Amino acid sequence: MKPVLLVIAHGSRDPRHAATVHALVRRVRSLRPDVRVETGFLDFNIPSVQGVLESLAAEGVRDVVALPLLLTRAFHAKADIPAVLRDAPPQLRIRQAEVLGPSPLLLSALERRLYQAGLTPADKSSTGVVLASAGSTDPEAIAVIADIAREWRHTGWCAVRPAFASAALPRTEDAVRELRALGCAKVAVAPYVLAPGFLPDRIARGAAEADVLAEVLGPAPEVARVLLRRYDTASERVLLRASA
Repeated sequence: MKPVLLVIAHGSRDPRHAATVHALVRRVRSLRPDVRVETGFLDFNIPSVQGVLESLAAEGVRDVVALPLLLTRAFHAKADIPAVLRDAPPQLRIRQAEVLGPSPLLLSALERRLYQAGLTPADKSSTGVVLASAGSTDPEAIAVIADIAREWRHTGWCAVRPAFASAALPRTEDAVRELRALGCAKVAVAPYVLAPGFLPDRIARGAAEADVLAEVLGPAPEVARVLLRRYDTASERVLLRASA
């Protein structure tokens, strides 16, 4: 029997966050009806991760792949989620999947969101893009965003600059101005975030002087495909811990 896929989201007081997470999970289920997919939240929303794990154990489930719904491997993936999983019922065998990013599929999703927001492929060479992420105090996560921006620039955009809504600089509005100063004919902001909320709203405010603001990644089919790839890879790995 295939392991249960437990999608672990951060949670938010903003109801749009949970709604978007659930929409993404519905898409994942539609792509792989042979896999049982559950959702748990670290904070603010229910069900909690611990509650889902206890329910699965009570049902007699043995194998779980816990997948962090995160784009970078920062504090939540390195500390919070492993701590919650260590407190899971001992009869569960849990494997923690890798975070979603980086992935070429996510770049495809970002680009598609920009086209949905009004750009065309003909605009690409004259458009500067701000790759706007939530931000992190983790240097590894910040470096990953910078690497993604460099990689994306090589696909034909006029320029791509990283920006951060918190914890690191530059801010979205500063990156927009930098691209204007470089002489890009258009400036677009591509939020590298999964769901609406406080920090994505800050990104949107910072995009006020841009020509185009794309939607968050949300339940994009590319995101669902990356998620399932991470699940498949984790399903094949050595168990995180043996059964009791």
